[in-house]
Amino acid sequence: MRGSFRQWLHILMYVVCVVTTESFYADITYVQSAVPKGAVCLDGSPPAYHFDRGFGAGINNWLIQLEGGGWCNNVTTCLARKTNRLGSSKQMVKQLAFSGILSNKATFNPDFYNWNRIKVRYCDGSSFTGDVAAVNPTTKLYFRGARVFVAVIEDLLAKGMKSAKNAILSGCSAGGLAAIHHCDNFKNLLPIGAKVKCLSDAGYFINSKDVSGAQHIEAFYNDVVTTHESAKHLAPSCTSKMKPSLCFFPEYAAKEIRTPLFIVNGAYDSWQVRN
Repeated sequence: MRGSFRQWLHILMYVVCVVTTESFYADITYVQSAVPKGAVCLDGSPPAYHFDRGFGAGINNWLIQLEGGGWCNNVTTCLARKTNRLGSSKQMVKQLAFSGILSNKATFNPDFYNWNRIKVRYCDGSSFTGDVAAVNPTTKLYFRGARVFVAVIEDLLAKGMKSAKNAILSGCSAGGLAAIHHCDNFKNLLPIGAKVKCLSDAGYFINSKDVSGAQHIEAFYNDVVTTHESAKHLAPSCTSKMKPSLCFFPEYAAKEIRTPLFIVNGAYDSWQVRN
């Protein structure tokens, strides 16, 4: 038993050392210029991202990763997010660990280690698709995810992305879904001639019944699209053929995308199995 314990302890120490060596912390940037445009988090605070500049051969290459974190589908669930990092940049950590595809070490991230790497924080609850002009004076909720996406990209263009040669829009979970919905829009915002591709990691949510046989996710997404008025920021080529809430699903929206899109999804997604 003692030998086995020592072996597992050594493995654990090795993993901790690897993770510590691989990751580093990137400071937060608040996009204050977005506020006058109404591009704000659920609570009205400015959007934010973490940025590590590229170097060497990667100085004109850009990797944007959109943070995930589910959705809010009505006033009640959005109010709950308003008081935490998923609804307010005031609640976000000032530094975020960069690892994996965001690592600046060639050993761990050989393809993108010297690119400009950005983690866009998620604080709107609609996969960056919402755009409600009016603000209820009682709830003081801002449904402005689509404006947030554009404001962040414009801020990055001003910081050098206007000279991008290669650019990838990526995201995980709800951020992966956002990468799908904004793929063509992202390409259109970048300079002509830039090579643009998109990557959705665990963001391909399917329209299917849950384990109990209920059509939960279709009704849930309908509420998300209705609450955030997301229809205007979903692909018109899809919304012209079917209910806008169905176009929130990648299986209907992805086929309309013209920019190269790569999808990575587990065969069994525990959230999708339950919902």
